[in-house]
Amino acid sequence: MRFRDACILAFCRLGVAGLAPKAPGTWGTALACLLAPFLFLPLDMGGRALVLLLLFVLGALAATRAEKLLGRKDPGEVVIDELVGVWLVLLPFAEPGFWLVVAAFVFFRIFDIAKPWPVRASENWLPDGFGVMLDDVLAGLWALLCVGALHWAGLF
Repeated sequence: MRFRDACILAFCRLGVAGLAPKAPGTWGTALACLLAPFLFLPLDMGGRALVLLLLFVLGALAATRAEKLLGRKDPGEVVIDELVGVWLVLLPFAEPGFWLVVAAFVFFRIFDIAKPWPVRASENWLPDGFGVMLDDVLAGLWALLCVGALHWAGLF
């Protein structure tokens, strides 16, 4: 395997998180939540939005290549989409506390696994890795609605 392809797979897998033998999406989401306070949350709103946009595009391109390398559509070990989805949930919160991050994790995993409309349908709206990324963005939007409502209600 070429070095470039190995780097693309490492990026898509978030290092080793995507290689977990059970529930790689959950491990990828957990790693994203652990990284957020250091890499995402210190940024201002514009910086966060730019990071999400760049990660969406780079993740989609990398996931497209990973699908070809691994010979499967939307391989479970590609978890860069989980990072984008759960960071989207955290996007509007200036300084989310521990319990808000936990809620973001839980609600994102619920919607990413259950795939309510239009999450499952969106997997086919865009080609290749862009569809891989889009369904997690929509799962993140569902989770954001829930976390935002709980935050608005003063629960955290």
